[in-house]
Amino acid sequence: MKISREVKTGIIVLGGILLFILGFSYLKSTPIFDNSKTFYAVYSHVGGLQSGTQVTINGFTVGKVNDIRFKDNSGKLLVTFTVNNDFSFSKNSTAELYDTGIIGGKGIQIKPVFDDSPMAKSGDTLASNSRPGLTDMLQQRLAPLQLKIEGAVSNADSLLMNINEVLDTKAKTDLKESISGLNAMVKSFQGSANTLNSLLTNNKGNLDNSINNLNNITANFSKISDSLANAGLTETFKGLQSTINNLDQMLAKLDNGEGSLGKLVNDKALYNNLTEASKELDLLLQDFRLNPKRYVNVSVFGKKQTEYTLPSDDPAEKTEQ
Repeated sequence: MKISREVKTGIIVLGGILLFILGFSYLKSTPIFDNSKTFYAVYSHVGGLQSGTQVTINGFTVGKVNDIRFKDNSGKLLVTFTVNNDFSFSKNSTAELYDTGIIGGKGIQIKPVFDDSPMAKSGDTLASNSRPGLTDMLQQRLAPLQLKIEGAVSNADSLLMNINEVLDTKAKTDLKESISGLNAMVKSFQGSANTLNSLLTNNKGNLDNSINNLNNITANFSKISDSLANAGLTETFKGLQSTINNLDQMLAKLDNGEGSLGKLVNDKALYNNLTEASKELDLLLQDFRLNPKRYVNVSVFGKKQTEYTLPSDDPAEKTEQ
């Protein structure tokens, strides 16, 4: 059977159209003969999500993203994706947008929910959610740190400005002179330390002898203390303590008026009598010195003894008056 040229041309044209459709579907990642369920999710920001990205459930690939477009004038994005019929889940499940890697890339994972609600069917719009990626979390953690660093830099700048205001020309000159004086003092200390080291080095032998002599003196003191301990010094101190205790008791009895000496010390009348007697004895001795004729009258030739006349300034007369 001979095929005409027109039939051949029609077959070629239909084959080309079929190949074009198959190629276009492949490029859009939308197979022609596919019975997967189609779902929708709305996001405010997709973070670079692209068509053909895999859709997973618990890390297992179950579909892919087919299309991303604006939903309306609000700027929200409508994402269309397909899921195999091999797995069913509730319509309350969530389509979560997450980072697929550290360096970037977004994907969609289904957070399946198994409850009494109806199962999700093709054409349903699932609830959407976006999980912060590593970059977002770093930005959230680093933002407060950045603010603190900026505040610290600002405070440091203000501090430096205040220091520049305080350190005027005179203050800077004084500070330089102080530093110079401090350097000179350090050099002086260094010289003194060197001198001391030289002195110790030159007199090392004398120092060793002095230390040895000190050790000998310490040993001799140790021997002396041992000798004193063996000489019955403890018994001597005990006897001295007993003597002191007896002396304390005697003084206590004397203070309380016990015994002759205690009565003599504590009897005020006796003390007053002794005082008066001492005064009278003093007057008697003074009168005897001034007027010996009153007490001693010697007559060699039997002369009549003259009567003694009491002087007007006699202290005894004053006492009697």
